[in-house]
Amino acid sequence: MVIRRHQVPATKKAFEDAGFPALTIQSVEGRGKQGGIGGWAAEIDPELNSVMGGENTDEPRFHWIPKRLLTLVVQDDQVEDAVGVIIKANQTGHMGDGKIFVCPLKEVVRVRTGEVGKEAVV
Repeated sequence: MVIRRHQVPATKKAFEDAGFPALTIQSVEGRGKQGGIGGWAAEIDPELNSVMGGENTDEPRFHWIPKRLLTLVVQDDQVEDAVGVIIKANQTGHMGDGKIFVCPLKEVVRVRTGEVGKEAVV
């Protein structure tokens, strides 16, 4: 999932409260359909997108917005619950709330023990 930087604490707490304690977080930059309009300021207040509309030019522009990429690995029967937690913690109704990517894992191996599959996740 990709979310706003300032939503990380609330998202971490929501995961913890829901029983999902394992999480990986990376700092990333990107943009969505909005083209990065508003930049970092719009991350704090999405309403700024309407007043910071950007330059009127035909030249291509690529503005990067800092975000957080969170990776959460769960069992198949937990996916729906995990997605619900993410939406509840991050949905504001404004562009830039984030994206959730649900991907199957081919295999998981716990390095310490050599366990594979479900046992390596729990």
